[in-house]
Amino acid sequence: MTSGVSGSVSLSDAVTRYMAQLSPEGRNRSQQELNRFIRWLGGTRTLDTVTSHEIASYPERLGNATDLTQRLENVKAFLAYAKKEGYTVTNLGVNLRIKKSSHSSNGDASSRAMAVEKAHLTREGYNALVAELESHKAQRPNIAEALHLAMADKDFRENAPLDAARDQQAHLEARIRELEAILKRVEVMDGSGGADTTRAGLGSTVVVHDIEAGEEIRFTLVHSHEANLSLGKLSVASPLGKAIVDRSAGDEVEVVAPGGVQRYKLAAVEASHN
Repeated sequence: MTSGVSGSVSLSDAVTRYMAQLSPEGRNRSQQELNRFIRWLGGTRTLDTVTSHEIASYPERLGNATDLTQRLENVKAFLAYAKKEGYTVTNLGVNLRIKKSSHSSNGDASSRAMAVEKAHLTREGYNALVAELESHKAQRPNIAEALHLAMADKDFRENAPLDAARDQQAHLEARIRELEAILKRVEVMDGSGGADTTRAGLGSTVVVHDIEAGEEIRFTLVHSHEANLSLGKLSVASPLGKAIVDRSAGDEVEVVAPGGVQRYKLAAVEASHN
C-alpha cells in the first residue's frame, strides 16, 4: 500500500497510477471503459468527493449492453485499487450492481411484462437473437444428460454436479423464455418505408463528436437487446442515445452526468442498410 496518500488524489491521477501497474493486456482491456468512467464523473474531481449513490447510478448509463458485466468489472477493479491505496475510505465498487431481470427467480413474470412492449430490432439483431435461441435449445439434450448422470448418485445431500446441472438448466430455460418472448413481439427495422433518413433513429449509423474530449465516436443506434458498445452498437434507451434520436447532422446535444454536462455534436447520420 502506498503510504501517505489521501483521498485528495484526483480521479485522473488515480486512474493513471492504476493503469501503470497493469500488464499491457490489462491496460488494453481497461483503458476505454475507465476513460469513459472518469469523463462521466469528472476527471478533476478528487476521490473523496465521489459518493456511493453516484457509483450506483453508473450501470444505468451503460444501458443493457451485452458486455455490461465485463465493463463494470474493469471499473470495480479500479475502485478496489483506490481503496487499497487509501484514496477512498471504503471500496466504492461494491455499489456497482446490475439490476436483476428475467434471469432471476421471477423470470416468468419479467417475460410476461416484456411481452407488452414491441421490440424494434435491426435485421442483424433479429438474426443474432434467432441464432442464440437455436443454440440454447440445442444445449437441452446435453444438460438433460448431465442431470441424468448426476442423479445416478443417490446421495443428493452433497451432490455438487446435480446442483450445478440444475442451476445451468434453470438459467438456460429462463433465457430461452426471454428470447421467445422478445421474438414474438419483434418488428424488424429494414430501413424501408420512406422514413426520414436525415435524422438519427433506430438503425441509423451516426458519428458523434465529443466536444470536451475532442474525440469522434461512430456507432449504430439499436434496441437495448442489441446494445454492445464494444461492437459499436448504442442503445436508443441510453442517455446519449435518447439525446440524439430524431436529431440531424450539425445538431449539438447535452447529456447530464455527475461530472457535469457533457456536450456532443452530431457530425453525420447514415440511413440504416439492414
